[in-house]
Amino acid sequence: MSVMVDHEPLAADQLGLETVGQVLAHVQRENRLVTSLLIDGHEPDLDRIGSVRQALLTGHTVFIETVEPSLMAADVLGEVEEQLRDTDRLRVDAAELLQRGQINRAMEQLSGCFSSWHVAQESVLKVAQLLRIDLETLNVCGRPLTDLLQEFTDQLRRIRTALEHRDFVTLSDILTYEAHEANNQWRDALEALRETITPQ
Repeated sequence: MSVMVDHEPLAADQLGLETVGQVLAHVQRENRLVTSLLIDGHEPDLDRIGSVRQALLTGHTVFIETVEPSLMAADVLGEVEEQLRDTDRLRVDAAELLQRGQINRAMEQLSGCFSSWHVAQESVLKVAQLLRIDLETLNVCGRPLTDLLQEFTDQLRRIRTALEHRDFVTLSDILTYEAHEANNQWRDALEALRETITPQ
């Protein structure tokens, strides 16, 4: 039996660990997030995680790589922030194309915005869930982050309504004014989350 965690041997037998699941639980108690698991050099079928967790360590080589959740979250937030910078350019381009009547090209730009906004929203929610952060208590510019998320959802609804009614004047206005402010709020939200997860 050989158990390696982040390239360091783990004395599983001395710790009384007999199964893969017990090793994983031990690693998680150390506030680590498992990013890679190999048993005898192969990735196990995670669709059968129950039987993987029950697998005995005896006679097997187990290799685990982990990351500290707050470091992983900081990386995710950094990537989202970079995407939002690109999205701001797409948003401006879409608004200008709408004003020039180039609807199809504007829709291509807007599609990229929707994708990035969705990723930003999902990332914020998942980071908060991973790190057990209550978004009701996290203030962004003096307001709970949940309020900003709700405003953003409402804004997306107004954009969709404008699209459905082919009201490109209203859509251009939303992209020019409201969405600009939303992008700034997303950046503030990401910064507030980053400050929460970064040790002082």
